[in-house]
Amino acid sequence: MADINIPRLDLLQYTEGNDAQRKQFSQDIGKAFNETGFVTIANHGLSQSLIDELYKVVKDFFDLPEDIKNAYQFPELAGQRGYTSKGKEKAKDASTPDLKEFWQRGQTIVGEEYSKTDFPDNIVVSELPRFNEITAEVYRKLEDAGRNILQAIAVYLNLDEDYFESFVINGNSILRAIHYFPIENPDAISPDAVRAGAHEDINLITLLIGASADGLEVLTKDNEWFPIKAKGEDIVVNVGDMLQRLTNNKLKSTTHRVVNPPRELMKTSRYSVPFFLHPKSSMSLASLDATISDEYPKLYEDYTAGQYLDERLREIGLKM
Repeated sequence: MADINIPRLDLLQYTEGNDAQRKQFSQDIGKAFNETGFVTIANHGLSQSLIDELYKVVKDFFDLPEDIKNAYQFPELAGQRGYTSKGKEKAKDASTPDLKEFWQRGQTIVGEEYSKTDFPDNIVVSELPRFNEITAEVYRKLEDAGRNILQAIAVYLNLDEDYFESFVINGNSILRAIHYFPIENPDAISPDAVRAGAHEDINLITLLIGASADGLEVLTKDNEWFPIKAKGEDIVVNVGDMLQRLTNNKLKSTTHRVVNPPRELMKTSRYSVPFFLHPKSSMSLASLDATISDEYPKLYEDYTAGQYLDERLREIGLKM
């Protein structure tokens, strides 16, 4: 099996460190994102008790009867708020849907006027008040951690430290709670059906709270799959396609997947909670001038974040 280096970094080195420590963090995360697109992060602001309660309320939601969950599904929102049932989402270019169901919470705009077309209200689960409270708290904490990480990335790219701030404050970020449901009869599913097909994330960066079971794998430069496991309370952070486009492939959006468990564990659930840090729809994803040269010619057409998100939601089956 291929072996790759997924560094473990301490976010406090950037948020509370001296100038040398902050510079070192920026260089370390930039190097990792340039090479593999993945890091694990310690001291990100979420306590183990909060993570434990998050997974409890997430399980409570997915344990609700199907008719109750379906009452929180709004196809017109393209999966961006509320519940999305089994068989709806697939990886780009895949023909078989992923073996999962999920819930999404979006931004709560503060201090700005906005359109509810762009920022629909978050869906409130009346049966589980604590679910609403905990997912809102986790959203805020992961957004804060993500903003700090983007500041470090901006420094690595020789941009102003706050380059991303105006785009991601009140941005289009999403907290997704995923249930990879049990497969009661493995012989009855399509041979190519997996929990999450090979894909790249759409957004700037993704922050993933350690899942309840193994299964996450990344594709190496040698075209081999490598399992990713975060340590204890750490989160996994990876580059998304928007940041890859912005940096003209300097920072890598690495292909990853969630594989099915061994046959004897197919009847068990897996829960995962990623935070997809998106900018405002108006942000230009045109590759930065400093990333384009004779050696590295421009690879992408100029898109806004909103245009790119719309295109990708259609490709993965959430938007018609």
